[in-house]
Amino acid sequence: MGFMAAFEKFAEKTLVPVAAKLNSQRHIVAIRDAFILSFPITLAGSLIVLLNFAVLAPDGFIAKILFLHKLFPNLADLQAVFSPVLNGSVNILSMFIVFLVARNMAISLKADELLSGLTGLSVFFIIYPPYTNVEGTNFLTTQWVGAQGLFVALIVGLLVGELFSRLSRSKKLQINMPDSVPPAVSRSFKVLFPIIIITVVFAIANALINAVYPEGLHGFIYAVIQTPLKSLGTNIVSLVILAIVSNLLWVFGIHGPNTIAAIREAMFAEAGLENLNFVAEHGTAWGAPYPVTWAINDAFANYGGSGMTLGLLIAIFIVAKRQDYRDIGKLSLAPGIFNINEPIIFGLPVVLNPILIVPFILVPAINIIIGYVAIVSGLIPPIAYSVPWTTPGPLIAFLGTGGNYIALLLGFVCLAVSTLVYIPFVMAANKANAVSYGGEKK
Repeated sequence: MGFMAAFEKFAEKTLVPVAAKLNSQRHIVAIRDAFILSFPITLAGSLIVLLNFAVLAPDGFIAKILFLHKLFPNLADLQAVFSPVLNGSVNILSMFIVFLVARNMAISLKADELLSGLTGLSVFFIIYPPYTNVEGTNFLTTQWVGAQGLFVALIVGLLVGELFSRLSRSKKLQINMPDSVPPAVSRSFKVLFPIIIITVVFAIANALINAVYPEGLHGFIYAVIQTPLKSLGTNIVSLVILAIVSNLLWVFGIHGPNTIAAIREAMFAEAGLENLNFVAEHGTAWGAPYPVTWAINDAFANYGGSGMTLGLLIAIFIVAKRQDYRDIGKLSLAPGIFNINEPIIFGLPVVLNPILIVPFILVPAINIIIGYVAIVSGLIPPIAYSVPWTTPGPLIAFLGTGGNYIALLLGFVCLAVSTLVYIPFVMAANKANAVSYGGEKK
């Protein structure tokens, strides 16, 4: 206990202040919230892929179970109806991100968030690779509006958000219209000069970059930053480390997933979207190009929420003799099934609980490795479909692989492993409680 007390004291002085600053740092918050806000749209694209190849395709697992194509012979024709959803979601993710990051920056700096976002989107296309002329017709490549343009979108969003917010506060650059002018017109003219300055500056910068690096800023950023970071993100060691850090932060009462969201999305977003595009093209998750993504954590190591606390709940119902644990467990079960675990993290609590710290951090790492081994050994396909994080436990692995029953079984194995790891620690909590009350078990 002396070691734990010393560790808690060390964490309070070092880890907690750093994590708290990161969690409130405006650039990180702007990136994190941008991905959160864009998630429903990207999820819509993923669900359409799942619909097309699980339900509408003749060999889809749901179609086979329900004999849908015997009942509706032309069902596959509906795939063409829903496929364009991808063009309006995952295939233009960078456009959403640049707008939202610039907007979020303006919100934190108390500037006009809408016009900041629009300026960010404008600049994104000012520095976009030029049109390609084919037989007298100009075409704009879509290569950089999706996942490959994410880093440029992040950089442009942050820079435009900062510049716009600061320039728009300058009284010398403001054009104030009379009260009789419609509000929308007055709002636009007020920041007219800052917008002109920003667009001109980026146009000049783009010309200089193109002179040095003909493939432009998008090609340079992708080669120098995004590709190495994607390689780092598709590494099992990076995945385990990020999971450990996320859960360690929770131990000190800091929302770990939110704190690391900006880093996590930057590392894993492109690989996840490329896997989804592979599924959209081939109709299966088998052979997806990136077997290691953050989706492994959600599919095998996040049941009940961070720390795989659904396993903790089951362990409590099996061996807990403490009435407080059992009461909190009953209250936490319903939200825990849908991966919402604040009741147990703060109610049990897990936060700063010297007994539960170890399994809370260790269990997800074990399950990530189990899922990783299953994927790289070819036992199951990669987790290529995006699944809502509130999907109950093993169903995430089942749906994420496109309906693989071995993945579903493996999900239950991971849940069993989690429960077995948590059981001795819950038993230790029983003994600690008995000692605390002079031998009387409460």
